[in-house]
Amino acid sequence: MRYAFFIFTRMKKTLLLFFAIALQQLATAQSAKELHETAKTFMRTGDHANAIIVLNRALQMEPANLQFTKDLALSYYFQRDNTNALKTIATVLDTDASDDQTFQIAGLIYKQGNMAKDAEKMYRKAIKKIPNSGPLYNELGELQWQQQNFDAIKQWEKGIATDPSYSKNYYNAAKFYYLSTDKIWGLLYGEIFLNMEPLSNKAPEIKEMLLDGYKKLFSNASIDAAAKGNSAFEKAYLINMNHQVGIVGSGINAESLSMLRTRFILEWFGTADQLPFQLFAYQQQLLREGLFEAYNQWLFGSSQNLTAFQQWTNTHAAEYSEFLQFQKGRIFKIPLGEYHK
Repeated sequence: MRYAFFIFTRMKKTLLLFFAIALQQLATAQSAKELHETAKTFMRTGDHANAIIVLNRALQMEPANLQFTKDLALSYYFQRDNTNALKTIATVLDTDASDDQTFQIAGLIYKQGNMAKDAEKMYRKAIKKIPNSGPLYNELGELQWQQQNFDAIKQWEKGIATDPSYSKNYYNAAKFYYLSTDKIWGLLYGEIFLNMEPLSNKAPEIKEMLLDGYKKLFSNASIDAAAKGNSAFEKAYLINMNHQVGIVGSGINAESLSMLRTRFILEWFGTADQLPFQLFAYQQQLLREGLFEAYNQWLFGSSQNLTAFQQWTNTHAAEYSEFLQFQKGRIFKIPLGEYHK
């Protein structure tokens, strides 16, 4: 009887110990997650010193957690502690778990430490691992642009071709082409960026660039002459634009551009075998919905004349409100493979 009681007691203790260990493991996992949430709160409020303390505790519990490591490296970066930031991010750069955000954080750290060559080498290595990452092409392009290396546009174009729904490559490419003799893609990429990020703080800059870009495009007496040597898409675009020259003969403003672009879209889709382009399809949809004029006012009105734009929105309040609601209800994306540059 005593022996049976002894066995029962031993089993009970073993089961209690087992459950205690299991509960401790569960609590530890929860604690690491809770610590991470606490650290993110510190990061959001700019208290990166406390975030570092908490994240180091979390990593002791889960040393292989990639997100903890990335946030710790970022916190060191914001503290301008580049030594520890680089040491932290280096532990995951060559692992299978590393993602494009890992390399973006590393790039920030390299650039803060004036390590441009190391950053470029790292970006190129990262792109080999993740060849369809729009963010990585954008970061490499920005790094090259800072070094006055015009090969930057090759990176942004590659990002557009391989990851067409990532907006930042369109922004940088649009600004590049605006400063070049190629006005077509400055206009198209700029408008695509605005539709992808309509509320961006960069929107006013790009809207002004678009208005001025149209003025420069039509500064030539016959813009279809520029079509020689261009791609089939670019030739069709320039020839079509040249057909609308008379509309802007008295000057370029939101109203004349609305008329010009309406005629352009009607002709573009009235011509057989035209290459598909999501931006033009969206413009055609806005025409069908009766919202194209409001869209053009949104694009050009505030840059051309803020007072006149405000007057237009006041007298067309319902139409403009309908356009804004339509815009909020959709996400603008470019399909993969629809690349014409």
